Amino acid sequence: APRTNAPRRFTYKTTTNAEEFYSDTADDSDIRAIGADFKRVEYTAGEVEARTHNKGLTIRVDLDNVTPGWEQRSVAKLLRRLKRNELRRAIALLSAAATNTAKTWDTTAGKDPDQDVITDLIAAGDASGITPNRVGYGLTAWNRRGLSHRAQETAGGFASATMTLQALAGILGVESVYVSRERYQSGAAAKTQVLANLVLMFNAMSGADLEDASNIKRFVSPVEGGGDIRVYQQQVTSKLVDLTVEHNSLIAITSTLGIRKFTVS
Repeated sequence: APRTNAPRRFTYKTTTNAEEFYSDTADDSDIRAIGADFKRVEYTAGEVEARTHNKGLTIRVDLDNVTPGWEQRSVAKLLRRLKRNELRRAIALLSAAATNTAKTWDTTAGKDPDQDVITDLIAAGDASGITPNRVGYGLTAWNRRGLSHRAQETAGGFASATMTLQALAGILGVESVYVSRERYQSGAAAKTQVLANLVLMFNAMSGADLEDASNIKRFVSPVEGGGDIRVYQQQVTSKLVDLTVEHNSLIAITSTLGIRKFTVS
């Protein structure tokens, strides 16, 4: 979810973007008659009133159990957890808004996982007018892609199975391909992949503003004193110290058009 700068309270645009793709050649209405004005057009969009949420975590440290650099290590732990939370929020929103298709990528002859993605990218572009520029694979889905290619026992299959992410992005015609290896604690003794067997295809522009056509954005507003992150330390007792990390953000789906998802088995 690309960062988009925003104040704490703001308005962002949502749009079906139909006007962006209208054409006037059927009646040549863009041709001005002598003495007449040019055709007047309008670009409409929905507006959503929103605000970024103040998010943060605190860790309590006993000064009898610290070693040099403990502040940096404690802050790093909190940052990893906060980023994991943001990642899960973004994936949940994209997954809920996506058009889902079940896919089986296994050792059956004739399977081509990359062509499956290309076909869906084309369908997404036809739906929104803009082909998705990002594809995200869960680790399980990524491994099934490689298995399916290798099972073909062809030169093309072996080459595709060992393709780098950059090379695959070129084949798919997107800006970037990601493989999510992140996990979260889902039970007392269990960890779960964040993306797992899903493939997400969506449009997300870097350097986005409040009105561009991305499917998802992460609105970020500065914390007190400026900057994206604030870290502060509070002496609780003579031996106990609280370290807190906070930030202001809101992750939102700003257009549902063209978001696609594979559930791979």
